[in-house]
Amino acid sequence: MTLVDVTQPDSPDGSSERPPVVKAEVLLVSLPLLEPFVTGFGVTATRNTVLVHLVDAAGNEGWGEAPALDHPFYLPETTETAFSIIRDFALPLALDGASLHPEQVAERLLRIRGNPFARAGVEAAFWCLAAAVEGVALRDLLGGTATAIPVGESIGIKASIDETFDEVTCRLEQGFRRIKLKIRPGWDVDVVAAVRQLVGPDVMLQVDANAAYSLSDTGQLAGLDEFDLACIEQPLGWDELLDHAELQRLIATSVCLDESLRSVDDVRHALDLDACRNVNLKPARVGGISASRQIAALCRSRGISLWCGGMMESGIGRAANLAVAALPGFTDPADMSPAAVLFESDLVDPTYDVAPDGTVAVPTSVGLGFPVDLDRVRRRTLRQATVT
Repeated sequence: MTLVDVTQPDSPDGSSERPPVVKAEVLLVSLPLLEPFVTGFGVTATRNTVLVHLVDAAGNEGWGEAPALDHPFYLPETTETAFSIIRDFALPLALDGASLHPEQVAERLLRIRGNPFARAGVEAAFWCLAAAVEGVALRDLLGGTATAIPVGESIGIKASIDETFDEVTCRLEQGFRRIKLKIRPGWDVDVVAAVRQLVGPDVMLQVDANAAYSLSDTGQLAGLDEFDLACIEQPLGWDELLDHAELQRLIATSVCLDESLRSVDDVRHALDLDACRNVNLKPARVGGISASRQIAALCRSRGISLWCGGMMESGIGRAANLAVAALPGFTDPADMSPAAVLFESDLVDPTYDVAPDGTVAVPTSVGLGFPVDLDRVRRRTLRQATVT
């Protein structure tokens, strides 16, 4: 199979040789969860997310997802702002250029300050479209090499330890290779101690605080050192790199950053400061696939633990995440819960599942890799806008 050189423009003069886009739309869709998901910043019962859909003159399709949350408690961007930024700015900018090459689209989108989810959703749709045009899988277009991705499961804050035990046991029996526990003040050391005793010393275990602590809680966080955790994810505020560096100096467990890393430069600065020794890469959070490829290369060159996080995306967003996670440089299991764990129904059908060995196969079909159920997308659409 001949791979596309994604570092080059479509033709020597930069013009696009690809069929023109004849339809570009943004959709806000609603996906009810099977059960509410509780984290340090609140409860999610329905997952609203934003999709980007492209169709070119030859009938090739591109799909992307901008999985911001409904609220500004994770990052400032929300589903509402992502929808409006895509409709009013990102899609018009992407289409207003000589080239439809996804890396050149990403470059044009850098005119937009912040708003990484909106930019990522648009860019992903162009990557998917490019894969369809070239007749290759998205993984192959990106330069991915892995055929299957080891996965872990994220366990939300439950009403009791017994409920936590039940889900941890269930996920390990299903083959998941890593357990991540959501924590917050009052639900941390005792819970982790109990789960570590339950699963034994050989299970990969980590925690995620979703920025619920401050530097004054260092003593409490240091109490987690005895449980041999892979990392403590985002213990402090979303913009507190210096405080994370101080915390990392005071505790033995590796700090992992999530919300604090919103660009390639953010990752570089965090590593230079020793603010983290573990990186959660969520492609949508860092502005898209092009930035994700650079971050994977950076972490690989620094010998930093790297894994692909998740935003409870639909199968559309998870397909792109799987392709990214197939790149060299990823070392740890990804957050890649199948739709059967999260939603009443996915937007791709058939969707993916976790194999008994705790992996998810990277799709090899042309383009997105999974068939999108258009009827299901339309039924779940709350709002739609076409961009010309």
